[in-house]
Amino acid sequence: MSVTAIVLVATFVGLAAIGVPFAIAIGLATVAVLVVADIEPAFFAQQMIAGSQSFSLLAIPLFMLAGELMTAGGLSGRLVHAAGVLVRHRTGGLAMVTVIASAVFAAISGSAPATTAAMGSIMIPAMTRAGYDKAFATAVAVSSGVLGPLIPPSIAFVIWGVIAEQSIGRLFLSGILPGLAIAAGLLVVCFVHARRQKVPLEERASWRETVEAFRDAKWALMSPVIVLGGIYGGIFTPTEAAGVSCLYAILVGLLVERQLTLRGLPELFLRAVRTSAMVTAIVAVSTGFGVLVAQDQIAVRFAEWLAGSVDQRWMALAGLNIVFFLLAAVMDEIAIMVIFGPMLIAIASRFGVDPVHFGAIIVTNVAIGMAAPPIGYCLFIGMAISGLSLGAVSRRIWPMILVMLIVLFLTTYVPQFALLLAG
Repeated sequence: MSVTAIVLVATFVGLAAIGVPFAIAIGLATVAVLVVADIEPAFFAQQMIAGSQSFSLLAIPLFMLAGELMTAGGLSGRLVHAAGVLVRHRTGGLAMVTVIASAVFAAISGSAPATTAAMGSIMIPAMTRAGYDKAFATAVAVSSGVLGPLIPPSIAFVIWGVIAEQSIGRLFLSGILPGLAIAAGLLVVCFVHARRQKVPLEERASWRETVEAFRDAKWALMSPVIVLGGIYGGIFTPTEAAGVSCLYAILVGLLVERQLTLRGLPELFLRAVRTSAMVTAIVAVSTGFGVLVAQDQIAVRFAEWLAGSVDQRWMALAGLNIVFFLLAAVMDEIAIMVIFGPMLIAIASRFGVDPVHFGAIIVTNVAIGMAAPPIGYCLFIGMAISGLSLGAVSRRIWPMILVMLIVLFLTTYVPQFALLLAG
């Protein structure tokens, strides 16, 4: 291993291990290599600018903002009520409402944190009042929230599409079946838990209440239809769709639902900026890091070593999934995608894995990482809402993690599971 590789890896791992934020750790590791290798410091600034100039990356703050606007505008509450009239009377019905409403909200926001926060703030207290264990209610909200990266539109697929230079539209389609499969598995977990714990059943909704609920939710339900219909109908790009989603949320929130106010908009914009800044900062500083990795051919050499050591594609994919799962448990998922993206792409190419199929594998891993202890981002959002400890929520979330791992297995070894809709 070259001096560049040693300094790059050792500095980053050391800084991350002592708790330095990932964006700063990546930036300092890159600067350390520039000093050791006597490279012009302007290189880092140039790469940061280049890394943040992709048009597709504009979708990240826009989808974040759309999620904030939908929540503040009352549309998330409408979705919950519409899902409730369908399944609340069944065994595990209220937990199922969380899953179904999260799946629809994921198709609006494209963000796991936004979905977890929006649904969790409504459903965790509601499930607790209905007799569900609070830790289980939190685990359901967290695991349902991670449908955000899989069900299109998806911020994670946007980032991977930029890294891998693949069609973001096809990547979106590759996440639909894995996302729906996870949702179906979570519904089963909700049913089994409620039956074992003898959670009381809710009252069945009348036909009139059902009609009224869907009439009230029509504006919320129209959002994914407009966004996804526009993308696949060729009317606008995924990035433009994010802008359309924001405009739609503002108009509905101000003029139809009337729960948004012009005075409250700056705070929503600021919240979206804060969240998306963390993601885009990692993407920007990781560009210089990635260039140094590419120049030193670390990814290529590792791919060649893996190909020489493992001659079966299924074994290589199994190894990658295990490594990704372990990394995602202790490291930010976006950082993993950006830092290890070139290496992962080189390995996938070496073993002849379809790039879009591989994107579905990576983003399914990202979804699992969002909920996996000890540092899953959505896990901490759920803990903040419920006030529970990491240990309490972690003990309840493992059945949901198992469901996700089964879907990851199918996504990895049955290519058509991801590619059936993506073509």
